[in-house]
Amino acid sequence: MSEKEEQDQPMNDGQPKPAMREALVAAAFELFLERGFEQTTIDDIVSLAGVGRRSFFRYFPAKEDVVFPDHERGLADMTEFLESGTGEEDPVRHAGDAARLVLRMYAEQPSFSVQRYRLTRKVPGLRAYELSVVWRYEHTLAHYLRGRFAGRPDGPLRADVVAAAVVAAHNHALRAWLRSGGESDWVAEVDRAMSFVTDTWGERPGGGGGASEGAGPGERDDVVVLVASRRAPLWRMVQGIESALGDARQIRQD
Repeated sequence: MSEKEEQDQPMNDGQPKPAMREALVAAAFELFLERGFEQTTIDDIVSLAGVGRRSFFRYFPAKEDVVFPDHERGLADMTEFLESGTGEEDPVRHAGDAARLVLRMYAEQPSFSVQRYRLTRKVPGLRAYELSVVWRYEHTLAHYLRGRFAGRPDGPLRADVVAAAVVAAHNHALRAWLRSGGESDWVAEVDRAMSFVTDTWGERPGGGGGASEGAGPGERDDVVVLVASRRAPLWRMVQGIESALGDARQIRQD
């Protein structure tokens, strides 16, 4: 097909036909698996796809981008979902639900996702590229969480930590699913991973974030202050602490 014919192809909403984009991806992966990523050139890809170089660069800035053709859509979907919140939902849970969209995107094409995973493991340059993509997801989540945690003394720190935790949990679930060849239950994998993040960092009733160790829902932590002589034996100090804790528990039960 000539460049002129490519330019005259029907457009959908101002964009080139998706079929050409899919043909480039299919041709690229066929060659990557046959020859290897480093040994495949852009000229090889467009030749097999039956299009010109201009068509390739219309869709992909570089050869690495053809390995990750869906992440721009993933980032756009995540951003839209985060912005759709009412502001009343638990921000950690909402961030986790946004990350689920990315895993669902992988699950839509299990064979392609597994092929990409195996290819990426073999090519250091692709692993580095993938890390840059992951950083963009994490940055998007952190930006949302910074807005939700604004005004809190630990807001920026909490936002960055939670965003990193969400991405790490997502990647844990994703890798488990990919290692299974796309055969395991990805919904169960991501549910378990995100529940861990939400249980650790999610908002509790009343606005508190995170669980207090040893305290159940609705319980408060008691502070016990013991005043004792420096010469008092250790056993007497322990006895005093146990007595104070016993009194505090009795008061709480009453």
